[in-house]
Amino acid sequence: MKGEQLPTRPGVQADMEQQPQSDLASHIGTHKLEDKVALVTGGDSGIGRAVAVAFAKEGCKQVLNYLNEHEDAEHTEQLVRAKGGECTLVAGDVGDSGFCSQLVKKTLDTYGRIDILVNIAGEQHPQNDITDISDEQLERTFRTNIYSMFYLVRAAFPHLKKGSAIINTASVTAYEGHPQLLDYSATKGAIVSFTRALSNSLAPKGIRVNAVAPGPIWTPLIPSTFSSEKVADFGKDTPLGRVGQPEEVAPSYVFLASADASYVTGQTIHVNGGRVVNGWGF
Repeated sequence: MKGEQLPTRPGVQADMEQQPQSDLASHIGTHKLEDKVALVTGGDSGIGRAVAVAFAKEGCKQVLNYLNEHEDAEHTEQLVRAKGGECTLVAGDVGDSGFCSQLVKKTLDTYGRIDILVNIAGEQHPQNDITDISDEQLERTFRTNIYSMFYLVRAAFPHLKKGSAIINTASVTAYEGHPQLLDYSATKGAIVSFTRALSNSLAPKGIRVNAVAPGPIWTPLIPSTFSSEKVADFGKDTPLGRVGQPEEVAPSYVFLASADASYVTGQTIHVNGGRVVNGWGF
């Protein structure tokens, strides 16, 4: 309905009793991203925090965007600096085109370049029926999850060079769907198609575009979205039988951002605990 107040997503990691794990001990940095500059959205918590820590280990300078979770963002900054990394925090709504342009400008003004664009920011609002999805929710979900990627790529594109990388965040819901996340699943499907199309568009310029499709990963989005009963069982239906941690997703972003993935574009890496998607290989 018009004027509806949707709950704040994705939630605050500092408030979580069971903290997501952000620093994979087995990941030893080897300077894969030395002298690179990355712009990471959703960088305050969850997968974004783990990516920020992993990138810091690899020598990457970063601008970390977040909505308004200041305490989470400041903690992420501390973790990055503890790894010897350098980062700048910028709060704001990536669903706003003007802000996305400002965010890219801030990156350029701070570090003089942009080599890696990582789109992680996202939100979801479960509803039991499609008739419960208001126009406001539909637009907001699309603005945050997919419009933001168009806005940021459009603003960053003139400054990207051969060897640059764009990494989008899709989801297992793009392939399996979710009965309570119709609009969210639709945005994630759009992200997969956007990634494939954009990779074809930018390949002649030597700019790689890929995606990561996480499955059930323990982030603030989960307890802020689902009931305690669903949270208790979250991830148990995967072949590995457990929820994944953000630190287990982050290495995929490091790979796709680095020269190790120099011949990889238009692809999606599935980090989902063993769920088989695209069973026919398409």
